[in-house]
Order: sequence, then C-alpha cells, then structure tokens
Amino acid sequence: MKLKRALFLLGFCTGTFIVKAQQPAVANDPLGIASTHDFGRIQQGRPVTYSFPLTNNGKDTLRIENVAASCGCTTPQWSRDPILPGGKSLLTVGYNAAAEGVFEKSITLYYNGGKTRTVYIKGEVTKATPSVPANNSVQLLKQINQ
Repeated sequence: MKLKRALFLLGFCTGTFIVKAQQPAVANDPLGIASTHDFGRIQQGRPVTYSFPLTNNGKDTLRIENVAASCGCTTPQWSRDPILPGGKSLLTVGYNAAAEGVFEKSITLYYNGGKTRTVYIKGEVTKATPSVPANNSVQLLKQINQ
C-alpha cells in the first residue's frame, strides 16, 4: 500500500513539474506577444506575412535588441525604437512559401539585456494552381475527329 502511495505521489509531482515547464511566459515578463500564428493553407510561390502585436506589460522600457529566424525562408522585421510601459509595436514575419509541405518555423526575440522569447509560424504550402484552367474541350474535339 505504501508503494502505491509513493508511486502516485511521484507521478503527481512529475506531472506538475512537466506542466509548469511548458508554460510559455513568466508572470513578471514585460513582453506580451502571441506564441503562434497559423497561416493555414497557402499556395506555393506566394510569400505571406503576419504582424505579431507586441505589448510592453512592464513598468520599465522594453528594448527589442535582436530577432533571429530559424531559417532563411523566414524574415523578421521590427522597430528598433524602445517600447514605453503600456506601449505597443509590431513584429512582422515573412515566409517565402517556396517548398511544398507542412512547415513550422521559430522566431526568437532577444530583449532587455539577455531575455529571450520564441514565437512560431506554421502552416501548409500547397502546390500552386495554374491561373488559367486547362481547356479540356480541345481534347474532346480531338477524340471526336479521330
């Protein structure tokens, strides 16, 4: 009976630790930003962009020092101006959609002297559809004339 209690307690503590470790933001973190944007299905060869709203939820000025994307297919743009307490800004992320298939890319923000936050873009790139539909009536005429 004691062994069952000990195993239950160990499992409960481990589960609580895992849940706590997966929380994306620290309560005192001044940077307010969504963690993910899903583009859904996009056509191959058509670049897309999304602007993540940034909010300074702290009492001090927020400085975005650098932003790094996980690959060259993702391009971040942001203002180098400090964000005052309660102020807002944008992080605009572009994705070139050259490769077909499902994607998930990370963008890491470096701010306030060593803090980091990672956000993600994801979606599915589908094969480009021709701008003009195929004319099947020509094939039908060829079959009739044979």
